[in-house]
Amino acid sequence: MKATEVPAIDGAFLFEPTPYADERGFFCRTFDSDVFRSVGLDPDAFVQDSVSRSVGGVLRGLHLRSGAGEAKLVRCSYGRIFDVVVDLRPHSPTYRGRAFFELSDETQAALYIPAGCAHGFQALTETADVSYRIDRPHDPAEDVTIAFDDPELAVPWPLPVTSMSQRDREAPSLAQVLKHMES
Repeated sequence: MKATEVPAIDGAFLFEPTPYADERGFFCRTFDSDVFRSVGLDPDAFVQDSVSRSVGGVLRGLHLRSGAGEAKLVRCSYGRIFDVVVDLRPHSPTYRGRAFFELSDETQAALYIPAGCAHGFQALTETADVSYRIDRPHDPAEDVTIAFDDPELAVPWPLPVTSMSQRDREAPSLAQVLKHMES
């Protein structure tokens, strides 16, 4: 498994396993605590695993948590997604940096997203399952959502949006969220 720093997001890493494929299919390690430690991350920090299933064109995000934030490890275990990370940590050297990835079941790559970064994705296949490992129990009172189509972020979503939650549809702009977070 190879760990690569994400230049646009300080503290973010892409973990790329080496699948072993043969006539039966493939096998690969999707998490390795030693590789995590080798880049300065605590593999024991995760407290919750979750999975979402989305149909093609569904958009989820952009989400983050207020307070201490939430670090997460995200992997597309089935299908393909267009994944987005935005650094919203005011003291980060990559503040407001954006990074885009295509995660898929073919590569089983996982993306580590530091606390304080917004995250969202769009399903590119008929079905896409996304697995999450997070470092704090979920508290809905800390949920923050930013408009997926905020012109300041100009995220190049690859497909027309087929569906999204009401919360995502009604999300405020980045400017409104930052103003609220500063007060």
